[in-house]
Amino acid sequence: VILTTDASKVGIGGTLQQHINGEIKNLYYHSQMTSSSQRRYDPIELEALAIWMCFQRMRPYLLGRSIIIYTDHCPLCNMMTSSVKNRRVDRISILLQEFNIGKINHIKGQNNCLADYLSRHPIPREEEIFDEDYGIVKRIKGEPTVRGCVPDEIPPLVGAIVTRSKTKQLQSERNQNSTTTLTNRNKTTVSPIDEEADQMKEDSSQMIANNSLDIEQLKIEQGKDSTIHQKIAEVLKGSVNSSYEFKNGLLYRLMIMREGCTTKKKLIYLPSSMINDLLQVYHGDPLSGHFGVQRTYLKIKNKYWWPNMKQSIIQYIQSCLLCQQYNISRTKKPGRLQPIPPPEGPFQLIGMDYCGPFKPTPRGNQYVLCLTDYFTRWVVAVAVPDCSAKTTAEALFNAFICKYGVPAVIRSDQGTHFHNQLMNAMSKLIGYDHTYSTTYHPQSNGMIERFNATFVPQIAKLQDKEHNNWDEFLSPVVFAYNTGTHSTTQYSPFQLLYGREPRLPTDGRLSSFTFRKPSDYYEQLKKSMKLIHGYARDNIIQKQQQYKVQYDKLRPDPHYAINDRVLIRRHGLQNKLEPKFSITPQNIICAQHPVYVVRDETTHVETQVHINDIRPIYIQN
Repeated sequence: VILTTDASKVGIGGTLQQHINGEIKNLYYHSQMTSSSQRRYDPIELEALAIWMCFQRMRPYLLGRSIIIYTDHCPLCNMMTSSVKNRRVDRISILLQEFNIGKINHIKGQNNCLADYLSRHPIPREEEIFDEDYGIVKRIKGEPTVRGCVPDEIPPLVGAIVTRSKTKQLQSERNQNSTTTLTNRNKTTVSPIDEEADQMKEDSSQMIANNSLDIEQLKIEQGKDSTIHQKIAEVLKGSVNSSYEFKNGLLYRLMIMREGCTTKKKLIYLPSSMINDLLQVYHGDPLSGHFGVQRTYLKIKNKYWWPNMKQSIIQYIQSCLLCQQYNISRTKKPGRLQPIPPPEGPFQLIGMDYCGPFKPTPRGNQYVLCLTDYFTRWVVAVAVPDCSAKTTAEALFNAFICKYGVPAVIRSDQGTHFHNQLMNAMSKLIGYDHTYSTTYHPQSNGMIERFNATFVPQIAKLQDKEHNNWDEFLSPVVFAYNTGTHSTTQYSPFQLLYGREPRLPTDGRLSSFTFRKPSDYYEQLKKSMKLIHGYARDNIIQKQQQYKVQYDKLRPDPHYAINDRVLIRRHGLQNKLEPKFSITPQNIICAQHPVYVVRDETTHVETQVHINDIRPIYIQN
């Protein structure tokens, strides 16, 4: 049998064929949408994924048979015999070992039309075809078999597939025809308008088409507009002749274009039925470039006029979906600062994060696991060789829990090294709560992120010329940080944790203290700890209020309700021309400001996002 596959950013497709009596017969078609995570795969990974998904879907037809695979991605031709230096592809090649794959051949893209079409027009995941096994519908017991036939007099119908090369040819022919039509067109026109980019809007092409405005159509539309009809009647009576002029069947608005100038310019009074079509030409056309309100307004104001013209342009551009997806906001990101209330004492709330990778050291270390206490600001940093779940659990247990006890809450990001079954089992076994920050919002665990930005330059200054002994200076740098006064608490982490000043190498000999009872030192320590902890907590709250006032200044704070349609920011863009926000709208299904849960309207994938990464969709009324 022959399996031909292809993949695109939106889906995968494949066909299963067989040589029967010298002819190739199609046995099976498969088309499926890719998930949001799969769309971020590299091209070689997507093509390998298409092969694997087709094998999964057609498994009963492929087991025990000799299979020849055709793909338009040449690097996959040797995936079954040698490594392609890609972990996902190598993993898929191992999974395919149970099948009898004879050879993987390369096929040109122009000859891979059927699989290419299936990958670019995938079947959504909720289609009924996926509810049955391998597309075979089970017949209900007792239900008669229904046969379908085509009468002999009706010729068989075959669905056509237009290839990319054929599409380019048709497009060039269409452009030549439009150029010829423009040359032979009637010359009764006014100021030229850029040709519409969207040729699917047939209604607007009757009014504004082929780079020109039809005067006769403009007269008809003005006659249909009740407001313009009333103004024409008033002009003919001579009541408002200073502001309007009716000439050659058209109503004009007389406007003074510059200050200090008495000359009035005639502007066409545009009827309301043609406003959106005109704005489409002056904003959405390639020669208009989807620019902003000011540029669009300045292009139009010297030629046309209608009531509330500036406001109409603002609403139209705000509702442009492409502008909402691609434009970069120059204002502050929405969402005000939400300070985390300081804990009552040490080691009640711990922040945890990885920093790295750094250059490997002779000891084999490449990452640093950092833990910070939200009350005392005490830091523990451990150099580790990798950031796997096993290494994380061992470092947390040995370097922190066995020395300082079990914390009440540990907060981390949603990386796989923290969010996994091993860490979940460890939290239940030892007895602490593990909370996670919002995806792509590291500010939720900002304290540990701030320490990472602090200690990296310090160890960089101390390492040798080979830049590979940074782990030797990790402990001294952490000690220096813990014994220094923190700007927020006004105490050093060492003092808040142990109740005394640290003794440094530069300090002199210890002074002697005499206590009448052995318990006097403990009582004095408790009083000191209670006093400095209270002062430190007040300082933290005061600083947080100062930071909040500064952060919230001139910052918007929109609130969204359930079922609101929004766009969410896309992260991990591979090039600068990709849209900055989601291509498909998202529906809000859970609102806990400033964190929301949204659902994609197409894939129905649910995502938790912060208000910083949400942009509202403006819809023109």
